[in-house]
Amino acid sequence: MSGGPWLAVGLGNPGDRYAGTRHNVGQMAVELLAGAAGEKFTSERKVRCDVASIRVGGHRLLLAEPHSYMNESGGPVSAVSRYYDVPADHLIVLQDEIDLPFGALRVKFGGGDNGHNGLKSIRRSLGTGDWYRVRIGVGRGRGETADHVLSRFARHESAGLDDLLQRAADCTECIVTDGLATAQNRYNS
Repeated sequence: MSGGPWLAVGLGNPGDRYAGTRHNVGQMAVELLAGAAGEKFTSERKVRCDVASIRVGGHRLLLAEPHSYMNESGGPVSAVSRYYDVPADHLIVLQDEIDLPFGALRVKFGGGDNGHNGLKSIRRSLGTGDWYRVRIGVGRGRGETADHVLSRFARHESAGLDDLLQRAADCTECIVTDGLATAQNRYNS
């Protein structure tokens, strides 16, 4: 790993229409990180993201929420990475994952995109897939995938949502402070 700041990007869709949906769990987790540190996001038009900066175990951790829709996340992620000089091995992407049941969490470095259009866009823009992923389980649902991920959490899921987001936030901090192996041992469920 190289030195310098870390960047955690919470994937989601912009606007009130998508707030609180399964597709936006990545954004919800980085908002939790910022709130816990008493920081607020500011709009950085030059990188097409809302950005906040926190300290985690002596490291600077930038938090970003792209202004683009999920499927077009690559441009803003690439722009914010370049602007703050964050190498790919210091990038953590928090995302919804339909192939994990609701409440499950997995962290990994690199790998495929598993059909996730946001990840495909980031890979295209960065020219590499060698970055961290915090995969937040939202389940597959019974109907169309797009309808499922763009819907809000069911009442029975709401009780576990806060815990899931907290674990995703804690996992992100663990990657920065203790590395991948420790994060996997602690948080892969």
